[in-house]
Amino acid sequence: MRVRSVITGCRPPGRRLLAAGAALFAVLLGASAQGPVARPAETVVPSPAATVEGRGLRALFGSENRVIRTRERLVAVTFNAAWNEAGLDAVLGELARRRAPATFFLTGDFADRHPAAVRRIAAAGHGLGNHSFSHPLFQDLDAGGRRQEVLAADRALRAAGAGRAVTPFFRFPYGETSAAHIREVNALGFADIEFTTDTNGWKGTEGGMTVDRAVDRALDALRPGAVLQMHVGASQGRTEVIDAEALPRILDAFTARGYRVIDLRTLVGD
Repeated sequence: MRVRSVITGCRPPGRRLLAAGAALFAVLLGASAQGPVARPAETVVPSPAATVEGRGLRALFGSENRVIRTRERLVAVTFNAAWNEAGLDAVLGELARRRAPATFFLTGDFADRHPAAVRRIAAAGHGLGNHSFSHPLFQDLDAGGRRQEVLAADRALRAAGAGRAVTPFFRFPYGETSAAHIREVNALGFADIEFTTDTNGWKGTEGGMTVDRAVDRALDALRPGAVLQMHVGASQGRTEVIDAEALPRILDAFTARGYRVIDLRTLVGD
């Protein structure tokens, strides 16, 4: 090898150089023994999901991706936002305390109304996905209308200051997908990321939901590669956000069962 020939052609190092090298090695060894320097608690840094199969954006095309292809105990936590930001403070706080990453699928309308919330999510280190602009049923739109919904939401996220937190992920409103519609969003450069289960916390107590039921739904669907869907806000002006209350119990239960929460962005590399 060329590197080897260069090394063998060098003059033997002097004693001072050897001593300096040994000292440097000792310093590095000591730093390694102490462990990595802790990052700020409010920022989540994506950790590689090396055990996830089929990495790469195009590997996700042509599918609604309701589970991550893996045999390991990995789980992804996602949040939708279309109404208000009533539970965002609590959600971001719990994620930061547990250093857990999440992906937030926002509508463009939400981004227009809550640009500061978009920037806070991005600053916390989480990914931002596209959830259409106005959350319509895609089957009620023509191809041009569907394209406009996707692209308008992308522009809104970027205009709100999402920056590099923007992901190439799209989630259909109401979870209603079709093979043809998935091909359309794939052609725009987005992979469809749906969910294994929804906690249904968005229904609120008026819809018969409780924190206990939300937690149970999350755990009942837990499996390697599960994708959990939750919501950061509440509809019709409500401020009670069951998912925000359930989140700490859900994350603790994941950990107790040996699961690690991964960042969906690791599926597509850098």
